[in-house]
Amino acid sequence: MSDPAGPLPPSPPTARPVSRDALRAPAHQVSRHAITLWFIEGITGFIIMVGGAALLSLWVGSWTWLPDWLTARPWLVPLATALVLLPPVIIEPPLRFAVHRWELSADVVYARSGWLSREWVFVPVGRIQTVDKAQGWFERLLGLATVEIRTASYAGSSTIKGLDYEVAARLAEDLSHQAQQLRDDAT
Repeated sequence: MSDPAGPLPPSPPTARPVSRDALRAPAHQVSRHAITLWFIEGITGFIIMVGGAALLSLWVGSWTWLPDWLTARPWLVPLATALVLLPPVIIEPPLRFAVHRWELSADVVYARSGWLSREWVFVPVGRIQTVDKAQGWFERLLGLATVEIRTASYAGSSTIKGLDYEVAARLAEDLSHQAQQLRDDAT
């Protein structure tokens, strides 16, 4: 008796190990001003954390459950916080710039991001539901913007940060236009 659904598709070839170079870098880098943006964001967080540690150190001397060497030197709390947080503030911006890239082809948006870990995102243009442009305070000061691409699935969504405002506006417009064209062609 034959299967009413038809013959089974051929089995997939055996998986080959993916080499480090298997995923090529997307074609476009973000703006060089993104380095400044990420440094400003990092130093802002650094100041808030070290300031909070300095405020905390005002009470350290009265906490009897802490070791005597710490209660006698409460300035060690903000110093230790600064020593732990400063290297990432300095290292992160150029590393992120080296990694963050994007590309728009006829049917997919390809973005790569991260600095400690890497994330590659492929968003099919036909599945895009909304494309938004956003600018935070620091982005506005530097003439940068973020493009937020959303699909029905969270896993298919992407954000491209650190784009020049004009590039972000053109990308958002192109994505909206291409997504509309692909949706119209599908109906």
